[in-house]
Amino acid sequence: MRAFVAVVPPAEVVEHLDEFLSVRREAAAFRWSAPEQWHVTLAFAEAVPDRSLDELDERLARVAQRQQPFDLAVAGGGAFPDPDHARVLLARLTGSDDATAALDRLATSCRAAMSSAGARVDGQRFRPHLTLGRLGRPDNVTPWVRLLDAYDGPRWQVDEVALVASHLGEGPRRRPRHEVVAAYALG
Repeated sequence: MRAFVAVVPPAEVVEHLDEFLSVRREAAAFRWSAPEQWHVTLAFAEAVPDRSLDELDERLARVAQRQQPFDLAVAGGGAFPDPDHARVLLARLTGSDDATAALDRLATSCRAAMSSAGARVDGQRFRPHLTLGRLGRPDNVTPWVRLLDAYDGPRWQVDEVALVASHLGEGPRRRPRHEVVAAYALG
């Protein structure tokens, strides 16, 4: 199973950002991410062996129990690899120093849980964000990053993480379909 562990923003946070972007989307030919699939990936594995799912479930439950809830907000923009040669347009996350540290610890612990359960975890450095759109070829998105830098969304309490299965090509327009397999309450 192709899977990831994520923080999923609540509906009101998604709706707020979606409304901000809705009147602007037609101005760019990005492949916009569906708002219902916006999430903050904490750990990603190309394949989680079926035999590892029970162990992964137990490990993620323990990780979540050890972490206290914290507050975040979507605020600001960015691009991967950079605004001048972007392949991905993104929204950044903001929170107190304690919240940022908690999010980093949570990502590290979720990666360790997936790895210990037998999944090969993507080794890229954790950079918390919501992927808003993808570009077919690198382009300058500096105006979009500036626009997103003016965005300051509502705060929400991160109080759970989700294990999500990603089914490639099964969503609208042959995009991935995401299915929450399990959710784990923090604290």
